[in-house]
Amino acid sequence: MSFPLADWINAHPDAPHHLAHSGMVDSLDSLPRALSEAHDPDPVALRASLARIYGVSPSRIFLTHGASEGNSVALVYLARATARRTGRTPRIFAPRLEYPPIPDTARAVGFRRVVTPSGADLVAFSAPRNPEGTRVDPAEAAPWQEAGRTLLVDQTFREFSDDPAWTRRHDPNLWLTGSFTKIFGADRLRVGFVIPPEKEEAAFALVHGLLLDLLPHASISGARAILSHRAEILQESRALFRRNERTLRKAVGALPRLAAPVWFDCGERGLDADRLQSAALRAGVLVCSGSFFGDPTGVRLCLTRRTFPEDLEAYLRIRSRFLDPSPEFGRGRRKRAARA
Repeated sequence: MSFPLADWINAHPDAPHHLAHSGMVDSLDSLPRALSEAHDPDPVALRASLARIYGVSPSRIFLTHGASEGNSVALVYLARATARRTGRTPRIFAPRLEYPPIPDTARAVGFRRVVTPSGADLVAFSAPRNPEGTRVDPAEAAPWQEAGRTLLVDQTFREFSDDPAWTRRHDPNLWLTGSFTKIFGADRLRVGFVIPPEKEEAAFALVHGLLLDLLPHASISGARAILSHRAEILQESRALFRRNERTLRKAVGALPRLAAPVWFDCGERGLDADRLQSAALRAGVLVCSGSFFGDPTGVRLCLTRRTFPEDLEAYLRIRSRFLDPSPEFGRGRRKRAARA
């Protein structure tokens, strides 16, 4: 068992048209070539390599079994630290449309979700956005940073673009997470990381060491092999993503430039996403309803498979039956999502 979105995807691995995996798992030729090389399972060397990419000290790289685990251990730490500092329930703001483990884990470990950043101790979000696939301009976060709020930014999709890591902005209140599961497609290795602010490094190290197990040697070795072939894998992943983006744009018309291989399809007036998800699955097409993300009027599609053109064609045949619902449907569903 996992969280509901992951359970839905994992329950249907053999769908003929799979549009639900947001990472490049099983899509890359360069990944198995990289993993065929043996590298010493040296966590110090792995942390040093990641530190060079993210422009931080190696001591600030904390390895995890994926970005979701990284978000979780960071949220546990921040919930306790904020409650001790303020003497009250800590408050988090996350966008209404967001990758569910971020707000859901926050609530599970003691945060209260608030509706505006101004009322929050912590602002947490994915950048690029999941499920929308669009870029987050760091300038959007400037007012929160200037107000001294803590930021938790999940950048698992960052390397699908040329945008630098947010850690290179040297914000003293930034927590960043990432993983090897998206652009590198290395789901089976289970490698992620947390980068806390420099001032929190020592205190977070105690929590990280107590709560998490060490990574397996095979995971560390594989991650080092991936980084030794990083340029080749990035080139292949980005090329596949952009090819699929062009296919999507040609099929549906107006589309924002995507910074990650996910797209949130709302039609023009909203879709009955839960029914569309079910109808698509009956036709062998696996997509994810926006209900998982906080908005039941859209569907997330992933642009990560080599079969994407055929998969998209199969999805659009089903989607055509759900287009242009009444305006009342779109307004009602959006109001309910906003209240949720």
